Amino acid sequence: MNLRRTLTAAALALTLAACSGLPPQHDAAPAAVFDAALEQRLMQLDPERVSDTDVREVLAKGATPRLVNLHGGIYPVHLVMDSFAGFLIGMGYPEERIRHPGDGGLSFSPYESSLQIAGTIAWYYERDGLMPMMVGHSQGGIQLVKVLYLLAGETATAVPVWNPLRGAAEARTTIIDPYTHLERPVVGLRLGFAAVVGAGGAALLLPNQWDMIGRLQSIPDAVDEFTGFALEVDLVAWDMPGSTAKYHALGRTEVRNVLLPAEYWHVYAAAAAHLTADPAVRAWISAYYPGSNAPPPDSAASTTNLRFAADVWWSLKKHWVLEAQKAVRARQRMQATGPKPEDRTAEAGSDRTRATAPGKSQD
Repeated sequence: MNLRRTLTAAALALTLAACSGLPPQHDAAPAAVFDAALEQRLMQLDPERVSDTDVREVLAKGATPRLVNLHGGIYPVHLVMDSFAGFLIGMGYPEERIRHPGDGGLSFSPYESSLQIAGTIAWYYERDGLMPMMVGHSQGGIQLVKVLYLLAGETATAVPVWNPLRGAAEARTTIIDPYTHLERPVVGLRLGFAAVVGAGGAALLLPNQWDMIGRLQSIPDAVDEFTGFALEVDLVAWDMPGSTAKYHALGRTEVRNVLLPAEYWHVYAAAAAHLTADPAVRAWISAYYPGSNAPPPDSAASTTNLRFAADVWWSLKKHWVLEAQKAVRARQRMQATGPKPEDRTAEAGSDRTRATAPGKSQD
């Protein structure tokens, strides 16, 4: 399928409004258990320098956090996030950790209740013992920030747990924390990483997003690291050369703002499955890190959306390592001494945010 041709008809509608048959039900795969040798290799990984070999021979064989993707709002723009998911799978992220365990989809809709998405995140965390990560495109990016507000307790005092296998809320607003084995509310959960691209602008005119007007770019204290991607020219998200609005932290979240070149197009900004086909492009993405001055890969293959895909992949790998290492330390500690509830609080504030001072905003 030619993705560009398929989505061209949606471009005008998306400008005005902004950015389903169900497959068979799938069971949710529990987090994998490491053997001793794999654990040792995992604990030796540098979260900020993760190679393709590290991904395939260590990370993908062990505990992997759920990835919650949120697509844009106008059909068939969800295919863009399908493409992004295809990129991640091609780079080595386990497909079953991206697919919805109930309907098998690769992304959530921005018209799905933010309470439902927040409750699903809690269900994943309780069941897997790993905190999910989130990426949102266009209107899906607005919905992502809305979920963060819920988890931070800014817009609700309680969030029901949502069971994605049954497609229904459970009669509780608390979970059993997998690290402390103590009951705790869903409100107060803190993600390791979240990112949005092309969020804002025209989508804020939709009634379901009115409550985000004036606060979309203020990131609540429910995530350790957040990256906001904006296009230099984006007629949908209302970003133009010289725009000064940037994402910023309301608490101790580490926020990065990344400006993507003018050749990016809002509708397709997250489409990236094509980037995994060429070995030279894959190698460049695997070696990328923020601030890298490496020249573009020497390849005849398309490199459209390369910077966005590489930057998000770097962050996902980083927090994948941090979350898996935290799970290993917790298991080892409990084997040796039994669970210590007080240890979870200390880990939550240190494991995933050691590279940059909390709350620091970077370009």
